[in-house]
Amino acid sequence: MVRGHMEKALQVLNEMEQHGVIEKYALGGAIALLFYTEPVLTYDLDVFVFLPQEKQNRLLISLEPIYAYLKSKGYFSHKEHVHIEGIAVQFIPVYNELIEEAVKKAKKLKYNKTTVRVLSLEYLIAIMVQTGRPKDRMRIGAIFEQVKIKEKIFVEILKRHQLYDQWKGLKS
Repeated sequence: MVRGHMEKALQVLNEMEQHGVIEKYALGGAIALLFYTEPVLTYDLDVFVFLPQEKQNRLLISLEPIYAYLKSKGYFSHKEHVHIEGIAVQFIPVYNELIEEAVKKAKKLKYNKTTVRVLSLEYLIAIMVQTGRPKDRMRIGAIFEQVKIKEKIFVEILKRHQLYDQWKGLKS
């Protein structure tokens, strides 16, 4: 992904929040890992979002306001992504307590001159434990080889979300 395009895409996310299209967001997935570790191959930007309250109270969550807003800005969607400044962005509504907590506690970090919210490394790993995909297990191993995490915080997150036993199973 080209650095300038990424920054413009992140600026669009901030603009969407300012205009109330989304309530709050945080970067997740492999792109979020770039803030903490060496690059990982990825093709999209995962953005966890809180939708405005009146849109969350429905039984069926619709991302149509996001797509409509971005279409009005000249961006197009393809399958589950919206292409913003050449970056494939996937909007993922907060769907469980772990993700909700992770987005609420996201860190404000800088990407060049743009401030963005990014899930903390401990939450990113906890989400990978929860999803349990083979690629996540591989990424977890690489993360622990590259950086030191805040282990006490990580274990507290795992225990709070009943993931500690799953984590122990992954480690063995």
